[in-house]
Amino acid sequence: MTTTEPTPAVQKSSEVLLSVDGLVKHFPIRKGVLQRQVGAVQAVDGLTFDVTQGETLSLVGESGCGKTTTGRLLTRLLEPTAGTIVFEGRDISHLREGQMRPLRRDVQMIFQDPYGSLNPRHTVGKIVGAPFRLQNVKTEHGVKRAVQELLELVGLSPEHYNRYPHEFSGGQRQRIGIARTLALRPKLIVADEPVSALDVSIQAQVVNLLEDLQEEFDLTYVMIAHDLSVVRHVSDRVAVMYLGKIVELADRVDLYENPMHPYTTALLSAVPVPDTKRKGKQERIRLQGDVPSPINPPPACRFHTRCWKAQDICKTVEPPLIQLAPGHQTACHFPENATPEQEATATAAAKA
Repeated sequence: MTTTEPTPAVQKSSEVLLSVDGLVKHFPIRKGVLQRQVGAVQAVDGLTFDVTQGETLSLVGESGCGKTTTGRLLTRLLEPTAGTIVFEGRDISHLREGQMRPLRRDVQMIFQDPYGSLNPRHTVGKIVGAPFRLQNVKTEHGVKRAVQELLELVGLSPEHYNRYPHEFSGGQRQRIGIARTLALRPKLIVADEPVSALDVSIQAQVVNLLEDLQEEFDLTYVMIAHDLSVVRHVSDRVAVMYLGKIVELADRVDLYENPMHPYTTALLSAVPVPDTKRKGKQERIRLQGDVPSPINPPPACRFHTRCWKAQDICKTVEPPLIQLAPGHQTACHFPENATPEQEATATAAAKA
């Protein structure tokens, strides 16, 4: 990945493509012969955000914070427990499988594992051509020609049409998965850690490919990632998740240069600095303890058990996700890098 400073993010459109309000997903825990519910895993607990046409919104956070579950909810691979998902003005939260089928053309997903997401028994031609057959889409020059053009688009050879997944490297397999995702020209792509399983030398190639495709086809991405260096390179906005909730949502440049939530500050302090002159000046914040269980999360602010700024109010009053600066939302009673006016806004929100 290039080490040059990324250019400031630009809002690409004001048109909201995807709107999420109060999204919840709880997985029931059942025991006994009668399989009675005795609890629930609160994987996602009240997410609210919008995604505008043509932008890249990244979801970041520690493993187990609910990023992948959120991605599967957005693509309706999982049924939400509560909340709404509105795509192009239509509520798709609880559509049946038959009703979702036409929308699959517009909402697609890139999976994390380039090995497990491809059927080893099928050729590349059959894998990439599956969306055309499943959606009964007719192409001008036939499915084979369309698949070969897709393979060229993602940097592979048309001659790979009759080969099997085991004959390719990890990066090439991910390109095959991307070609399959692009087959029906979707409007929204949820990319679940698309480069985390790849070698570092290949990651930059795939990231650059995704950016080129976004520009060419006016794609909108919801990127799920844990590598904050990659996130800084590709994102327009970043949402930081902790234990099923969004704790900070801001423009990429603003978030990296002026983080307000203590958890975000701790995450950014762990990002490796390639500049040896600055490396020694970076203060590493080490969080104490493990992430609490989503089965029984802490009350009020879920981060208070690991936060160095926590006070009594953090244990009794849940901080709302409010805007403390233009386009910068934070859920914290005592935000970092905040002006006196912003601190007063956070205090007033807690009392409301």
